[in-house]
Amino acid sequence: MDNFVEELRQETRWLSTEETEDESSANANVPGIYLPLLPKHFKYPTNMAVKTSEFQKVKEDCLCCIQDALLQSQWQRAAELMISYLEMLENTNSEKRVTSQEEIWRVGTEILQQHPQSNIEEVNYFADRMKNLGVKRYLKISLEHAFYLLCGGFLDEAYQNLILTESWRYGEETVAQEKELKLVQAYKGLIDYYRWLKKKTDLLELDEDSCTQTSVQQEMLSLYQQAKVSLREIIRIPGVWDPFVICYVDLLEHYEEYEEAREVLNDYAYNSKFPSNPNAHVYYYQFLKRRGESRKTQISALQILHELVPSHELMLEFYNLLKKSKKSKKHKLQLKVIFATLDFAGWKENVKAWTYLAKQIVEILQNSDKQFYWLKKEWDIRKDWWPAFHFSHYLAKRNWQENRKLTCEKVLIAGILLGKDCKYFKYVTKEGCKVQKKKFRQLKKFVKEHSWVSLRLADT
Repeated sequence: MDNFVEELRQETRWLSTEETEDESSANANVPGIYLPLLPKHFKYPTNMAVKTSEFQKVKEDCLCCIQDALLQSQWQRAAELMISYLEMLENTNSEKRVTSQEEIWRVGTEILQQHPQSNIEEVNYFADRMKNLGVKRYLKISLEHAFYLLCGGFLDEAYQNLILTESWRYGEETVAQEKELKLVQAYKGLIDYYRWLKKKTDLLELDEDSCTQTSVQQEMLSLYQQAKVSLREIIRIPGVWDPFVICYVDLLEHYEEYEEAREVLNDYAYNSKFPSNPNAHVYYYQFLKRRGESRKTQISALQILHELVPSHELMLEFYNLLKKSKKSKKHKLQLKVIFATLDFAGWKENVKAWTYLAKQIVEILQNSDKQFYWLKKEWDIRKDWWPAFHFSHYLAKRNWQENRKLTCEKVLIAGILLGKDCKYFKYVTKEGCKVQKKKFRQLKKFVKEHSWVSLRLADT
């Protein structure tokens, strides 16, 4: 035992050395307390902390070594060290004992999941032992156990584990962990949905006259009712429940319960009690699109998504919906949307986005002064950083070499917004004239005719 203790201390000596130095320097800077008639031994603050026992020091060193082994993926070494650390469960200090239970659960689960020689029997045994250590973590440990089984493909075992957990009751602790219990039920519902989905696939492969078709449909209906009850409970609680909502809506749509599906998605997206969640608006929009709802309703759903995530992949769909509108304010929003998407690096090389912007800018130049004001307003926000972000000499070279179609859209925008002296415009038109002289001469002519644009845009 003495050798083991010494080995642990040598392995973590650098930690204790640093801590000692920090404490020494901290004490050296502590000012004295000068009060009249104060006894000498009260003039400087003393450390009133309870002295750590030898047992506690050894186990803390052991935990440091385990953490080091985990970071280096040394699963066998971590497992051997955990055998020693399990003695912390016998700690006389109740606070330390409770903390160590959490540490053993977390670390032990990681080791068993990653160790190459681990097996399902060991994981099940460890999980069962940890569940019995404390009722406050029973449901959480059971859920994590179920996750492990699901990831390993043990679907039936996970389902049985969740059924057993669902029936767990322990006085006031049951009420205190009501949300966790609902989550257990929801994951059971998720497995029911998975089974329903498998039956649905099997049904498609059967002949219409097959005698087994009715039997499969009845099984599907039974699974649907089970899943519906479990999933409905969790999505009523304010939170982010994306996987459960998607499955629940899929079930409802299959059985043509469209009004309930719409109500669920609408509540998930717009209920103020729920946290802000961009995915909720995506699901609602996709449902509206599937149902062929009005363009106005679809625009309304995507407009909130635009405010939350202006770089979302659905912004091009949003742009096209706005384009079909006859209202001037929608066209103004249209310009704002396409500019906002190109503010993000993920869209820098999106040809379609640049094509949309180029076309709208040309339409604005051929339209009224009112629309030109929209362009000026959007450009004023970006004129200080877009030139370096999108229209540098380096990007001109790279775009020309890698994507000519992208370059041809960007060069027109660069010429209009920044003028013929823009580095991007000068490089691309020079190289372009070597391969497509007529096309790039027309481009230069167009930019020259609209040279007033860059001047007016530059005005403050």
